[in-house]
Amino acid sequence: MQIRATTVLPAERRPITLHTADGLELVGELALPEDREPAATVVCLHPLPTAEGMMDSHVLRKAAYRLPALAGVAVLRFNTRGTESRHGKSQGEFGEGGPERHDVAAAIEYAEFEGLPRPWLLGWSFGTELALKWGCDPEVEGAILLSPPLHRATDADLDVWNDAGKPLVALVPELDDYLQPEEARKRFARVAQAEVIGVEGAKHLWVGEPYVRTVLNTVVERVAPEAAPLPVEWDGPYERET
Repeated sequence: MQIRATTVLPAERRPITLHTADGLELVGELALPEDREPAATVVCLHPLPTAEGMMDSHVLRKAAYRLPALAGVAVLRFNTRGTESRHGKSQGEFGEGGPERHDVAAAIEYAEFEGLPRPWLLGWSFGTELALKWGCDPEVEGAILLSPPLHRATDADLDVWNDAGKPLVALVPELDDYLQPEEARKRFARVAQAEVIGVEGAKHLWVGEPYVRTVLNTVVERVAPEAAPLPVEWDGPYERET
């Protein structure tokens, strides 16, 4: 069976609640491999909630549907403050990226408390700003950035990542609305270890199964390289997204 956009592969999925230092409860989900201990963990930071971004935005949802089974990777998703999806609505109000530092910290602390191995951040658009501004934590191995606009993140934030030496991988769509590969390479040049990957034909929202596969393969190549490249077919049980 070919893995398609609506394919949901087996995983142990559990609803979770993140508790922030400023007293909010955030709605989330943890997807774990069913048949083994996870090799690594991806903590997802979603796109802008005022533009319909949420934990169920399609690339992050598909990561949770596929990576536990295909790569043995745990996927933690959550709605930042004030954000709603079919999983529920997190407490609080959208804070333009400032108060969300508590949300990022709560997710990282949850991964640490649960003993989830080798956490990486996977940020998309607004989520890349949160990763760059608030995610360079001692517990985090590195970050993968999808469509980074670099609107809120500053050179000082990039310098923190440079000084930490943690891996930083930016997937930049050729046709992005905000930051395209050439300019992205200039902006990220101040991070010595940063890797900027231009993706031909891709747009900011990564619509289309070929682009989703590019993203998920890049994630797995960094966080669980022994599982790369991801298969495109599956011969076990599965469900279809409804």
